[in-house]
Amino acid sequence: MTALGAGRARPRGPGARAAENVLFAVGLPVLAVGLWAVWSTRSANRFLVGPRALLDAFRQTWIGPAFVDDVLPSVYRLLAGLFASILLGVAAGVVIGRIRPLREILEPLLEFFRAIPPPVLIPVAMLLLGITDTMKVVVIVSGAIWPILLNTIEGVRATDSVMLETARSFRISRWDRLWLLILPAASPRIMTGVRQALSVALILMVISEMFASSAGLGYRIAYFQRNYLIAEMWSGILLLGLIGVFLAVVFGVVERRVLRWYHGMKEITRA
Repeated sequence: MTALGAGRARPRGPGARAAENVLFAVGLPVLAVGLWAVWSTRSANRFLVGPRALLDAFRQTWIGPAFVDDVLPSVYRLLAGLFASILLGVAAGVVIGRIRPLREILEPLLEFFRAIPPPVLIPVAMLLLGITDTMKVVVIVSGAIWPILLNTIEGVRATDSVMLETARSFRISRWDRLWLLILPAASPRIMTGVRQALSVALILMVISEMFASSAGLGYRIAYFQRNYLIAEMWSGILLLGLIGVFLAVVFGVVERRVLRWYHGMKEITRA
């Protein structure tokens, strides 16, 4: 029995698991960059730049006036479109999810508009709103609102009917039922929709700035591509990736705080 016990692997502690996660999170990008550097030195393809050339182009292109003139306005439009999508999507989703006849009437219409690719609306938005920041924000909202709206509708529909009847029997007001029961119950689905909308909003931000624009990340990347400034073009793509990672990290922190009760309940269920 002693030999058998000695042969068993000891359970890993939280520190060992954290170290393993960090190793995987850091090791894979380092390995990818190493392979990329070797490949770029051996390749004759002029469209493939090495890590050092890319970092030099990134520093020269984006650290300076371009950060204020192009990056910050793009991030502002991205956040404005995302927040507008959240407000409109959650508000409309709660109303549609709570009123069954309205949901049945609007369902074909929602499916129709959801099937329209947002980039094809850019010429229409340009004609109606002009080449303005408002047009770019509207384009972002036209695509980012759908995952939030549809997930909110499904989350509201899935609210426990027994809990709703109990709240009514205790004469809890509709406003309190909305804030204390319906929205918390639907919040996991809402946060799922917001996570999906992040990537959609980032893509539409870039696309909206490639049409008849004179500033912004999308405009700069298209400009570099048209003028065969390959390292600068890749540096813009790298910056977009960094913005996406930053938004995902911030959203992860907010999600853990908002859904703390939900994750705690899942941990109890697993135990």
